[in-house]
Amino acid sequence: MLSRLFGCFILQLNRIRLFAGLPLDVVSGGTVNQFRAISAGLKALKLLGLEGVELPIWWGVVEHESMGKYNWSGYLTIAEMVRKAGLKLNVTLCFHASSQPKIPLPEWVLDIGKTKSNIFFKDRAGKPYRGCLSLAVDELAVLNGKTPMEVYQDFCESFKSAFSAFIGSTITGITMGLGPDGELRYPSHRGFAKSGTVPGAGEFQCYDKNMLHLLKQHAEACGKPKWGLGGPHNAPAYSELPTANTFFKDHGGSWESPYGDFFLSWYSSQLIAHGDRLLSLASSVFSDSAVNIFGKVPLMHSWHGTRSHPSELTAGFYNTATRKGYEEVAEMFARNSCKIILPGMDQSDKYQLKESLSSPESLLAEIGTACNKHGVGISGQNSTVGAPDGLKQIKKNMLSENLNDSFIFQRIGAQFFAPEHFPLFIEFVRKLNQPELYSGNLPTKEGTTTTTDSVHTRSNLSIHVQSA
Repeated sequence: MLSRLFGCFILQLNRIRLFAGLPLDVVSGGTVNQFRAISAGLKALKLLGLEGVELPIWWGVVEHESMGKYNWSGYLTIAEMVRKAGLKLNVTLCFHASSQPKIPLPEWVLDIGKTKSNIFFKDRAGKPYRGCLSLAVDELAVLNGKTPMEVYQDFCESFKSAFSAFIGSTITGITMGLGPDGELRYPSHRGFAKSGTVPGAGEFQCYDKNMLHLLKQHAEACGKPKWGLGGPHNAPAYSELPTANTFFKDHGGSWESPYGDFFLSWYSSQLIAHGDRLLSLASSVFSDSAVNIFGKVPLMHSWHGTRSHPSELTAGFYNTATRKGYEEVAEMFARNSCKIILPGMDQSDKYQLKESLSSPESLLAEIGTACNKHGVGISGQNSTVGAPDGLKQIKKNMLSENLNDSFIFQRIGAQFFAPEHFPLFIEFVRKLNQPELYSGNLPTKEGTTTTTDSVHTRSNLSIHVQSA
């Protein structure tokens, strides 16, 4: 009996394919940053037995100067390095900006935005978010006579042509950027809460003129024209607690009213329709390629212990204690035959601030259940390097019935290879993929053995570490 159980345990571990994310700024223009350190890092990951790496490809780097002018050279160099290292490559197409390291949207897009700020999301105060385009302009010709969807398709087609020698062999997965930080969500939390502070509820992002036009149309079609004048007037601001106003009040809050249902249904449906358009585009472009298509869904776990789930609602997920909002998301992914990347696999409930009523574990389980119901595969991801008991929590989640067959560890760099982390990661990988070598050593090219201290890359790699 014990041998059968142990055998099942080994089989379940062996089906997990491990990837590690390359630094966000691994390429600048047509140049690979810290080429030698990246090369050494790839060799170390291959030696550990990882399946491959994840490469963020930025719209703002490739199509930087003008529409339709692409520079893939640096990323092609990385693809060749990965191929030579004997690793696989999962590519992320990033149609958003990064604040740290600073990687903006294409210069020509930002130039358009200087006079047409409504191509960006806006909050209640009218402040634009320049980290991605508003989903309300997806099919409007706002980019020099083209729609964003047309520009995204041209980008994908150019990528497919440029990387044809790698797609289906070295490149086995393509992740389609869907919004801020590449995730399917609204930019409801601008910036990150300081460590040790309770995060706010976030803020609804429906105030650019194109979003307001869609809201007005929907309200009039429902026979409630006054409901289309703007977002909820009694919702808190970004850093304010849900209790700062009455919209998210657990009992008797406006979110439970007919108006609340009207607005939240519309708000979430717009996000899901946006994700549907982008994933449908990716599925169509790469339909004849032997690759998996992914999209990333955020883990908005703050305030998940309340009835209203404010952080999820402002991010665009109409998920509450009385409504299963991730069913619609999973159904949309299933319709496009795409897999979901779920971050936060390193987060556990016991390390969350009690005041935030956060529960990453229950939210992961909830999303996993919806994905299982609709047959959507899940690829896991961590939120940060060095989370308390993070590797232990990752292993726990990797062994759950909800995880599909891969995990992307974010992200290699100085912190990843630091002495206080890298040896722990080596042991983590050994326990998963080579349990019989758990107390042994890794083989070298010469057939001898080397201890964990012999894998040297560490401080040589000082490129920023951050999830895409």
